Amino acid sequence: MSKKLTKNFSQSEQLLARAELSIPLGSQTFSKSKTAYPYGVSPLFIERGNGCQVWDVDNNQYTDFVSGLLSISLGYCDSDVDAAVLEQLKSGVTFSLPHRLEMEVAEMIIDMVPCAEMVRFGKNGSDATSAAIRLARAYTGNEHIAVCGYHGWQDWYIGSTTRDLGVPESTKALTHNFQYNNMDSLQQILAQNKFAAIIMEPMNLAYPEPNFLHDVKTLCHQHGAVLIFDEMITGFRFAKGGAQQLFDVIPDLATFGKGMANGYPISAVVGRKDIMMLMEDIFFSGTFAGETLSLAATKAALTKIKSQNVLAHIHTVGEQLIKGLQQILADMNEPKWLNLCGHPSWSFLQILDCEPYSSWQLKSLFLQEMAQRGILLGGGHNLNYSHQSEDINALLKAYREILPLLAKTISQQNFEQVFHGKVLQPLFKVR
Repeated sequence: MSKKLTKNFSQSEQLLARAELSIPLGSQTFSKSKTAYPYGVSPLFIERGNGCQVWDVDNNQYTDFVSGLLSISLGYCDSDVDAAVLEQLKSGVTFSLPHRLEMEVAEMIIDMVPCAEMVRFGKNGSDATSAAIRLARAYTGNEHIAVCGYHGWQDWYIGSTTRDLGVPESTKALTHNFQYNNMDSLQQILAQNKFAAIIMEPMNLAYPEPNFLHDVKTLCHQHGAVLIFDEMITGFRFAKGGAQQLFDVIPDLATFGKGMANGYPISAVVGRKDIMMLMEDIFFSGTFAGETLSLAATKAALTKIKSQNVLAHIHTVGEQLIKGLQQILADMNEPKWLNLCGHPSWSFLQILDCEPYSSWQLKSLFLQEMAQRGILLGGGHNLNYSHQSEDINALLKAYREILPLLAKTISQQNFEQVFHGKVLQPLFKVR
């Protein structure tokens, strides 16, 4: 039997009903909405956070392994970031001319990221990836794009997914998907058109096979295209200079965001000077790109990442988690419906279909049980600097209880007796 449900989510559910009157889906972000957390057995609104702990509107406390969709790299309310933002707030937020912080933060990124010779800022990941695509098209004179991974909501990318409503057919025809660690799939699409760019997450679920990223770069340049690494997640997380530093493959352009400002809204497109100088012609411009609170937060966060053992700590607790999960899976005789993958700082335990249940049913039960044990999870283990060994131990303890429950549910076919909410519905597959 599942653990008796003790947490109450009545305030979350009341707020959702109210929010749906004024906000489509009741949330600004798909991955934070009722499409990601099963209704009736999940928190739906967070009130506050500190370190790796968050409290929902019903005052239930959780250890948060979502970390603001990976935007929190240091922990909620990090004292150094908060102090820098409060100090900047005293002198202003958005000005009528550039602020020196724009230059200072750009210089920091150039110092840290191997491919960065120049930098431009945006506010979210889609800003940066779309700017990089426009740069590549301007630089090459070509229009077709090869994609691998998730690159945002803009037409040029989302038109290649099943979430393509409203995207012109002419735009869809310019974007082509290839498979990670599959050079044949990339070669086949590159042979069919003239390409402006290959844009890819240098790593997500799986590590690159030997020479894969090197071979992608070589093939990209053979076809006269620009290589873009989407490092929204891997940047300042896998290594101080991102996955390009970790795997020693330097792209022409790269995009960053997420944890570079510990939750403040900012992104960046960086790269070779000869390509980046086309920013003066393509018109990538926004009123709030130089907003100083986010820049102050970025400066403080990157200073901490650069000077302290932030990434080493995240990788250490991440390795603790992976080793613990490996042992749990071994004790369960390696069930085929579970798959452990990813990098220590961003790992996944994938729940797959297992007759008679879909992965969505099993994940819904899994999230119900995690929430009851005070664990907030999403699609992966998004670790930050505030997570400690004891937080990992608490997560592993929950896994030791919940995974056998899922196995028993599959065996006894009693899902309806142990799940008490609304089953999640499939969205498009991001990765």
